Amino acid sequence: MKKLMLGNAAAARGLYEAGCCLISSYPGTPSTEITEQAAQYPEIYCEWAPNEKVAMEVAFGAALAGKRSACVMKHVGVNVAADPLFTISYTGINAGMVICVADDAGMHSSQNEQDSRRYAIAAKLPMLEPADSQEACRFAKLAFELSEEYDTPVFLKMCTRISHSQSIVEMGERQEAPIRPYEKDIPKYVMVPGNARPRHPIVEERTRKLMAFAETTDLNREEMGEDTSVGIITSSTSYQYAREVFGEKASILKLGLVNPLPRQKILDFAAKVDKVIVLEELDPVIEDHCRALGLEVTGKDKMPLVGEFAQGMVAEKLRGQEKPWVSLDEAVPGRPPVLCAGCPHRGLFYTLAKHKVTVLGDIGCYTLAAYEPLYAIETCECMGASVSSIHGFNKALGQESEGKTVAVLGDSTFMHSGMTGLANIAYNQSNSTVIILDNSTTGMTGHQQNPTTGKNLRGDPAGKIDLETLCRAMGIRRVRVVDPYDLKATEEAVVEELAAQEPSVIITRRPCALLKSVEKHPPVAVDPEKCKGCKLCMRIGCPAISWKEKKAVVDPTQCVGCGVCEQMCSFDAFLHP
Repeated sequence: MKKLMLGNAAAARGLYEAGCCLISSYPGTPSTEITEQAAQYPEIYCEWAPNEKVAMEVAFGAALAGKRSACVMKHVGVNVAADPLFTISYTGINAGMVICVADDAGMHSSQNEQDSRRYAIAAKLPMLEPADSQEACRFAKLAFELSEEYDTPVFLKMCTRISHSQSIVEMGERQEAPIRPYEKDIPKYVMVPGNARPRHPIVEERTRKLMAFAETTDLNREEMGEDTSVGIITSSTSYQYAREVFGEKASILKLGLVNPLPRQKILDFAAKVDKVIVLEELDPVIEDHCRALGLEVTGKDKMPLVGEFAQGMVAEKLRGQEKPWVSLDEAVPGRPPVLCAGCPHRGLFYTLAKHKVTVLGDIGCYTLAAYEPLYAIETCECMGASVSSIHGFNKALGQESEGKTVAVLGDSTFMHSGMTGLANIAYNQSNSTVIILDNSTTGMTGHQQNPTTGKNLRGDPAGKIDLETLCRAMGIRRVRVVDPYDLKATEEAVVEELAAQEPSVIITRRPCALLKSVEKHPPVAVDPEKCKGCKLCMRIGCPAISWKEKKAVVDPTQCVGCGVCEQMCSFDAFLHP
């Protein structure tokens, strides 16, 4: 049966058809839907792990036990999982293990746009890169075969455009893979130096075999056209752009196995054309490989090293065909991203901004508090960095910063990477205040469960970690919970904990306003007679509040009746109808 499918859904289908039994992941755009789609197949056990390192180790454990497994993450998640990644490359696996990673060229929802192909090269692991949904499904199945044939984890590299675009997929039936019995093998799996040294030559020999495979596999295919004046070597979405721009007559070497890259196949292709163009997003991985083979190629001298490509860009840069475009003469007002109407984080960040607190931030939708009009968050590096950073910040500046600096991070981010930073604060005793924004979900990636919600990936009851008890068990004596809708209580908590002469944790607890389970209150309205036009309510950046004829106006279709604006107004202008 054929079906129009998202690339992520197709990858999940491929994992299913290959007989995958377990998937462990941490949500991260643009990879999240792979696991969510796979969870719809009851034959696959799927879970949200606390972080990507755990997810990869869980997948390895299942593969070691003899069942096909996978883990899924976005490109920055591989950074977290890199520790087991490099060692699992040495040990190899038992049953097949696939690592699905989705890159985010253009940084649509990421703090950097690193190229995951570099990890495949560094860890000496094969990487498959599909160019559409059909290939995402097919490559996922083939990845398991390669994994078991070559005794290695295999990367399946997606990207935003492949993950979130749709194309036709020819679906097949699930093929149950036989369980491979686990056999105790200390030299293979116990990576102490004496065992690891003999494993390295095995990895190098595996790479040589994979290089030979790269020369013959149909994953790398020549598509010779009538036009041989130019030959294009490309992969992934860049292949689609090459076809759109250069047409069916173009000669293309389309690479689906991007590590290891073939040598002779590339040289043979180059010999058939007058000029070679390498078209690839982000780093010049294929281009550098071609140059190392002695080829003169056009690549990053024409195409950018940064950002996501588009058909128009390729046409302009490589063919000089600039598409006509129409400009709008009218000045369009800026629309900076803001926290949602009724967001439980708004009251806290308003309070922090009001008291001119230095806020070390983290990864989550609350990072939007860095923008106008709040301008509250001042740093954002990676998951959990706020907690570790405030310790260093306060150790460096001491009393100069201790009473006016906080770290903020979400409940899921705290479970992901914040706990170790808090352990450091408790152990090495910096006078730091950490604020955990508990909105009962993993909000930024689309409302996934996490270890603090009490539900698993499928929404069934699960183990629930008590944040207050956990923080106290880690050595933090001052732990308090406040409702961020209550501005007075929130302000008291912030002021008192910043004044305390010991580490402290504030947990702001209020479910995300977008959760279906959250009861919405009636929207408020503004009494124009009472509104004095002071604009104080505009300082919280609520999209439900606008400014017309020198008065505040509330959009009832957006307002959820959180009451924060009511508490701010000194003139009682905000009223419930």
